[in-house]
Amino acid sequence: MGLTSGGGRKDLGMYEAAGKIKLINETQSFPSGFSKREFVVTTGNDKYPQDLKFEVVKDKCAMLDSFEAGQDVQVSFDIRGNEYNGKYYVNLSCWKIQASDGAAEPVRVTKPAAQSQQRSANAEPATDDLRNEDDFDDDVPF
Repeated sequence: MGLTSGGGRKDLGMYEAAGKIKLINETQSFPSGFSKREFVVTTGNDKYPQDLKFEVVKDKCAMLDSFEAGQDVQVSFDIRGNEYNGKYYVNLSCWKIQASDGAAEPVRVTKPAAQSQQRSANAEPATDDLRNEDDFDDDVPF
């Protein structure tokens, strides 16, 4: 259980972490219409286990509904950073979470009709289908 840089295209900034869910917070909604949900995964393969806080945004908040504290998971995420009023922030933005037994949590993604016809109904979604650039706001919502 730990943190690794994912394979595939380098420009996507894909990372993965494995561990046990420590807590899952409720969804936070902001007046701007932005919503996010945070959860913590404890990694355990290091000498000192680390508690990593991840977030999911917008319609991806529902991904966490079928998970619970104590469950072993594999998290795919991007590292997002920004500046707001002279302060710098880093977020670990989850775009996929699955139980360590390999059963992926279904992600509902709206795709153009042409793309969905090219893939079979049982095929695993491609990385680009799971992450949308409009899922990430550069403005800090607080």
